[in-house]
Amino acid sequence: MFQKILIANRGEIAVRIMKTCQKLGIRTVAIYSEADENALHVKMANEAYLVGGPRVQESYLNLEKIIEIAKKTNAEAIHPGYGLLSENPSFPVRCKEEGIVFIGPSEEIITKMGSKIESRIAMQAADVPVVPGITTNIETAEEAIEIAKQIGYPLMLKASAGGGGIGMQLMETEQTLTKAFESNKTRAQNFFGNGEMYLERYIADAHHIEIQLLADTHGNTVYLWERECSVQRRNQKVIEEAPSPFLDEGTRKAMGEVAVQAAKALGYTNAGTVEFLVDDQKNFYFLEMNTRLQVEHPVTEEITGLDLVEQQLLIAYGEKLSFTQDDVKRSGHAIEARIYAEDPKTFFPSPGKITDLTLPTNVRIDHFLENQVTITPFYDPMIAKVIAHGETREEAILKLHDALEELKVEGIKTNTPMLIQVLEDDVFKSGIYTTGFVTKQLVKK
Repeated sequence: MFQKILIANRGEIAVRIMKTCQKLGIRTVAIYSEADENALHVKMANEAYLVGGPRVQESYLNLEKIIEIAKKTNAEAIHPGYGLLSENPSFPVRCKEEGIVFIGPSEEIITKMGSKIESRIAMQAADVPVVPGITTNIETAEEAIEIAKQIGYPLMLKASAGGGGIGMQLMETEQTLTKAFESNKTRAQNFFGNGEMYLERYIADAHHIEIQLLADTHGNTVYLWERECSVQRRNQKVIEEAPSPFLDEGTRKAMGEVAVQAAKALGYTNAGTVEFLVDDQKNFYFLEMNTRLQVEHPVTEEITGLDLVEQQLLIAYGEKLSFTQDDVKRSGHAIEARIYAEDPKTFFPSPGKITDLTLPTNVRIDHFLENQVTITPFYDPMIAKVIAHGETREEAILKLHDALEELKVEGIKTNTPMLIQVLEDDVFKSGIYTTGFVTKQLVKK
C-alpha cells in the first residue's frame, strides 16, 4: 500500500479521506489556501503546505503548485477528492509525467465523460439507453429551433461541458429557445471555456438515480446498488438516500448491470458513478458519468459496509477487488442531508464565523467544523453532511430528523430548516417524489 499521499482538496472531503488514510497507516500531505490556514484538514495532516491565495484559482486549482508539493514531499499518489481539479484531465496527465499515481480513472475517460455530447455518443455505442436528443454541437439559434421541432417540446438546452446543475435550462416554447440560446452559449463559454450546446427531450417528473461503481485494473467491475438523488434545489442535490424507495428489484438490477456494461465499454477504473433519469414507468436513461468519488458516497458505505476511499486506494495501488458482485449485500436504509451555509429561503450563501457549534450524536457526520471557524465566501457553501442509517427507511428518516434538530451552527445561516421540512413532508415520506419535489412541495409553502 502507499506510504504517503497528497490530498488535493479541502473541507469535509479532505478530512474524510484523511480518516481512511489514518486507519490504513498512510501518511497524508495537505494543501491549503491563505483562507484555510487553520482549517481542520490542515491540523489532521502529517504535513501541510500553503498552495496560494484564498481564491480557488490561486490555490486549489493551481495544478503546477500542487504537483510541485507532491514531488517535494515524495507523495506516491494524489487523491483529488471531488470538485476542484478532480475531473480536470490535465491532472492525471501531469501525475503520469511526474511518476505520481492519480487516484482516479485515466485522462481519456475523464475527457470523454466531461463532454455531455461525447458521453452520449459513447453510451449509445455501448447500448446504454440515453434521453432522446442529438449528439452534435448546435451552432446557432436557428439550427436549435429546427432540431427542437424534431425532438418536440418541452426540452432541455444543455452545455456539453456543464455540470453541478450549471449549464442547463428548460425550454417549453420556440420563443423561449430563441431568447435563451445565445445567452446560454455565451455563459457556457465563459464559465466552462466551452460553448458547445445540445438539446434533449425533457423527462417530466423524473427520478434522479445513480449507480455506484468500483472497477479495478484487472477487468473486474461491480455495482454497489443505487442512490436516489431527486431532492434538489437549483438542480443540485440536497438529500440522497439508498436504496431508492421508488425502484423495484428488477429495475434496480437492470440499472446496475447497464452501469457495469457502460464502465466496461469505456475501460473504466477506480470509483465512478453513472447517473440516470428514471420516468414514472421506470424507464431509465443515461444522464452523465461522474469520474470521481461523489459527495453522497457515505449512504452507499452505510448500506454496504464498504469504505469507498479505501477501495479507491487499493485499486490505484493495483490490487484486485476482494469481492465479486454476488458478495455485495445491502443492509438497511441510509439517508444523507447536505448542510449548506446559506439562507434556507433564498438559497443565497451565508458566510461568517461559527460562534457556537453543537454536532448531533447517534449519526454519522462528515464535516470540517469547529467553534470560531470562519466560513469564507471563496468556496462551495457545503459545510457538512449528516448521514443516518436504520433498519428501515422510516427509522433512518426519524434518526436524521432528530439529528438535524440537534445540530446547532450559530453565527451563520444554514439550510437545516428546509431539510427538516423535507423530512416532515408527506410526499417525501411516501418515497414517490421526483426532481420537481422542492419546487412543487416546498417553495409554494
